[in-house]
Amino acid sequence: MAQINPPAPSDSQRRTCQVSPSILSADFARLAEEAEAVRGADWLHVDVMDNHFVPNLTLGVPVVESLARATRTPLDCHLMIEQPDRWAPQYVEAGAGSVTFHAEAAAAPVRLAREIRAKGARASMALRPATPIEQYEDLLPELDMILIMTVEPGFGGQAFLDIMLSKIRRTRELISKHGLDLWLQVDGGVSADTIERCAEAGADVFVAGSAVYGAADPAEAVRSLRAQAEAATVGAPWACAH
Repeated sequence: MAQINPPAPSDSQRRTCQVSPSILSADFARLAEEAEAVRGADWLHVDVMDNHFVPNLTLGVPVVESLARATRTPLDCHLMIEQPDRWAPQYVEAGAGSVTFHAEAAAAPVRLAREIRAKGARASMALRPATPIEQYEDLLPELDMILIMTVEPGFGGQAFLDIMLSKIRRTRELISKHGLDLWLQVDGGVSADTIERCAEAGADVFVAGSAVYGAADPAEAVRSLRAQAEAATVGAPWACAH
């Protein structure tokens, strides 16, 4: 199967650092308004949970379809579900611009990544905290983004796991080793207190839930977090090497 080039990023997606507010921390009764409240964000992060892969149940394809019609911010769908090989393509068809599946759940990750790309979205793979990055080194060229979970997936509002910083660094080293144009996303406990450490370690896409939707001005919180990450990236060893 020929490899499909991923869709070109928009102007906002060419920033050094990107922020993807998580609607898991938003008011589910007002999702369209909550999406508008973070206008200027690079992505809108949509956590899909099935109460099997993780012990929580959130939303699915119909809500993603509705959100895609309600906002111009591209949707970043994180599938914390079993059988992503079966379901992930439907989220592209529903309007997602990026679809993340879990390495621990995918039966054929390369085939799935290529199918997501072929349908027109960016393909991303997520790793739970205990899953090492090294065993997936050969898969990295097939992806547009790798997501390092910095909490156990399943619930919002958890405290950031500092022990994941070394995993972020190792992932960035592998990306650099292979000369890949691969985004490195972190999700879990990202806030004004942790985002700089993540950026210094090598992350360039940041999922933030309560740090954004718990703020008085969510759009300003996005801008502030992005500015913090960009400032930290300027002096980071991995960035200086490019």
